[in-house]
Amino acid sequence: MESGLTLTGDMMLVLTVLVVTIGLFAFEVVRIDIVAVCIMVMLGLLGLVPAAELFHGFASNAVISIIAVMILGAGLDRTGVMAVVARFILRVGGNTARRIVPLISGMVGGISGIMQNVGATALFLPVVSKISVRTDIPLSRLLMPMGFCAIMGGTLTMVGSSPLILLNDLILASNASLPPGVETLPTFHLFDVTLVGLSLLTAGILYFLLLGKWLLPARGEKTSGAPGRTKTYFADTYGIEGDVFELLVTVDSPLVGMTVGDAEQLPGAPRLLGIRNTEEPRLAPPSDEMIWVGTVLGVMGTRERVGRFALDNQCRVQPHLRTFGGLFNPSRGGISEVVIPPGSRLIGQSIGEARLRKRYGISVLAINRRGEIITDHLREQVMETGDCLVSHSTWRDLAAVQRDKEFIVATDIPKEEQRPQKVRPALLFFAISIGMIVFTDFRLAICLLVGALGMVLSGVLSMDEAYGSVSWKTVFLLASLIPLGQAMERTGTAAWIAQEALAVLGNMPDLAIQIMLAVLATAFSLVMSNVGATTILVPIAISLAIATGANPVMYALIIALSTSNAFILPTHQVNALIMGPGGYSVADFIRAGTGMTVLFLVVMLTVVNLVF
Repeated sequence: MESGLTLTGDMMLVLTVLVVTIGLFAFEVVRIDIVAVCIMVMLGLLGLVPAAELFHGFASNAVISIIAVMILGAGLDRTGVMAVVARFILRVGGNTARRIVPLISGMVGGISGIMQNVGATALFLPVVSKISVRTDIPLSRLLMPMGFCAIMGGTLTMVGSSPLILLNDLILASNASLPPGVETLPTFHLFDVTLVGLSLLTAGILYFLLLGKWLLPARGEKTSGAPGRTKTYFADTYGIEGDVFELLVTVDSPLVGMTVGDAEQLPGAPRLLGIRNTEEPRLAPPSDEMIWVGTVLGVMGTRERVGRFALDNQCRVQPHLRTFGGLFNPSRGGISEVVIPPGSRLIGQSIGEARLRKRYGISVLAINRRGEIITDHLREQVMETGDCLVSHSTWRDLAAVQRDKEFIVATDIPKEEQRPQKVRPALLFFAISIGMIVFTDFRLAICLLVGALGMVLSGVLSMDEAYGSVSWKTVFLLASLIPLGQAMERTGTAAWIAQEALAVLGNMPDLAIQIMLAVLATAFSLVMSNVGATTILVPIAISLAIATGANPVMYALIIALSTSNAFILPTHQVNALIMGPGGYSVADFIRAGTGMTVLFLVVMLTVVNLVF
């Protein structure tokens, strides 16, 4: 770069903020949305972004678009469209993995092109579980292809992923500080990236069709047609074994006067699933429920363990399930897997603090955390994103849990759709939004808000449900990071970094610089949010392209696409969601994700250069 930019005081401040941001994102000392808000406030205090513009991110086209996309996705889910999709897949795909994997992966990828990929994955988790149960295909053979293709499907349109929604705003911000003589950079239209996305999605499906047999684990026993998983699956995967028994608390029992929580802490205690100390028996008794003479406890464990506990605590083992026979009937309830999604308010709370039994009617039996099975001291375990809670409940309570945005139920249960009569207005307003994006010149946010408002006004969603469908963590993360990109542009920090990078790289060919940027963006996305990586790297890529005479818009697109190349580690939100239900380990992601990462880079760079 011939301009010979020198490092100024403002540039040093921005670089300091940038390094701090990357460090906090990488090590997650505090939540990333809190980090983003702190960085935004710091930029204002340091005067790096004018106070009048500091909060413009909250009203930006990108942020409003993401809110509207989330509401549109919730509306489609609420009408039961996914149940129709599941029936279609089973009808067309039969029961062979070679036919079902492309169908599921292609559908999830396609839906990810018009809504957030995390939302598409959440919608399809119970669908895939249902298909796994009915076809006897292990869930671990289906979930990873679905998750990876959901990520790649986000590259089909400019509204499929947060980085692509943000990209046009970052390009417009760069236009405000272009060097003299450089033409204003154009922005992207909805389907400008579709050819790239289709190529990536096709490559991903073929990757698993050809190599999935060797890359994907086949964990878990074959499942039966009954709701939930089989006893064998839960015994092998989580060590949950035994049958259900009834214990009658006698007058001499030391349990008399104890709470349920105290009884569960006794040595050798079986899993306590139900109680009757009033007229009606019920499952998932709260920990503060008192045990009295004549109380009947529903417990789960091996016959030896239950018998020993009954002998030690003066309880009588009932010969038959007289009290809980109906509640323990497999048609009424059973064991399920429930995943904690990103943004859940339960993250950071312990099992005991969350009062899952009292509030939701579910008893946690084990936790699958990134492949580690936790069964001891469950009440003290603090819940994390991606935790898979192995729980016992009635199917009715589980259906209520499924409608709560704090959880994603990964087990097949009979689902009663809330508003199936609203399918037509939901599809109509969704189609209106897409039509406005394609055929009118209205801004993206306006087009998507028309559909979102239509969902509310037509009764597909209530306003409270629309508010509840929005991941405010994502909104604050995105809106708070936009000023960082502005600060890098305004102070010339991005241009200075590009200048120094050129000095190190020398006269590298254009393709080599593209590969370097793509790899850098991929590495960033593995240790921090893809929104943060895009915000940081797009201004640098644009400055680098201007300095080398390359296409700045193409370089910016390479960054926005590469930040979705997050397959090697379960750090992406989609990977975190599927890890527990699929029973995957980090090694599984490394084995399958390494090849996918390389394939993504090769296909993406090839098609981008051919198209742009």
